[in-house]
Amino acid sequence: MAKTNPGRFFEDYKVGQVIRHAVPRTVAEGERALYHALYPARHALYSSDEFAAASGLDGSPLDDLIAFHVVFGKTVPDVSLNAVANLGYAEGRWLKPVWPGDTLRSESEVIGVKENSNGKSGVVYVRTRGLNQMDEVVLEYVRWVMVRKGDLSAPAPETVLPALQKVVPAADLVVPEGLDFSDYDFGLAGEPHRWGDYEIGEKIDHVDGVTIEEAEHMIATRLWQNTAKVHFDATFRDDGKRLIYGGHVISMARALSFNGLANAQMIVALNGGAHANPCFAGDTVKAWSEVLDKAETDAPGVGAIRLRLVAVKQGAAEFALKGEDGKYAPEVLLDLDYWALMPM
Repeated sequence: MAKTNPGRFFEDYKVGQVIRHAVPRTVAEGERALYHALYPARHALYSSDEFAAASGLDGSPLDDLIAFHVVFGKTVPDVSLNAVANLGYAEGRWLKPVWPGDTLRSESEVIGVKENSNGKSGVVYVRTRGLNQMDEVVLEYVRWVMVRKGDLSAPAPETVLPALQKVVPAADLVVPEGLDFSDYDFGLAGEPHRWGDYEIGEKIDHVDGVTIEEAEHMIATRLWQNTAKVHFDATFRDDGKRLIYGGHVISMARALSFNGLANAQMIVALNGGAHANPCFAGDTVKAWSEVLDKAETDAPGVGAIRLRLVAVKQGAAEFALKGEDGKYAPEVLLDLDYWALMPM
């Protein structure tokens, strides 16, 4: 009897199925150090215990995207080991900070399936929750992924498409307990721009770029224990290239957004996202953002700002997004819609 895991194929998913993912992982300061080495991450709340304490927290939590990558990575052997591509995100919320020493695990519920017209693959929708050692949900999100069929003769399942919110309402955003930006130190944070300085519709060119290296991508993929074959096995794709993990591009773009959005300190919701085109080693990633909305919160001195973060590769026109045909321009790598917390 085979003891190895070939991964699930499209025909193996059923709506309502709940998957408890192996293996729980305790995260520590090493995660933060390596994350800040892989990406030019500089947001003050995640860099300094003193800055975080002055903002009402017990210390500096781990970066929001560390939590996302760890929770996501746990799901890969069960959800996307045989994926063609990760297609999108919705209804993501960060519910509690993740602290050094926390142990994270993941579980997912299948909420939708749809076979593709070619009969060779299908799209699977899952709602994933990340939980800490106290069984508190720290993060939840929906994603959908295109998965190969293992048995091409397997009958197509009844199509179920989940009804998903296009935007997480501002009233549903969770501000970490105690967060207080009343005495926020803009000098130490790196920029003077506060919530009131940003206008809806404003676009910000983040100026800087980073060339993706094969070695750094492979370190990141292993760090998050992401076992999707397209990311680490060069023989798995016809072109012989390892596809850069989409989360690597997300973190790179978020880090680049510091230049112009240094005070967008905490990500609290993920409204939607698309990995528009593949990224490979050698591509140079640049980024720009658009302000989509703003909202007040009940926390002292804390406002919420909704941002569209777009990552593009070298040679891209400024603020490139979609062509006249409505399709993403070939230089666009990422289109991400999220809420962040910012001092007012």
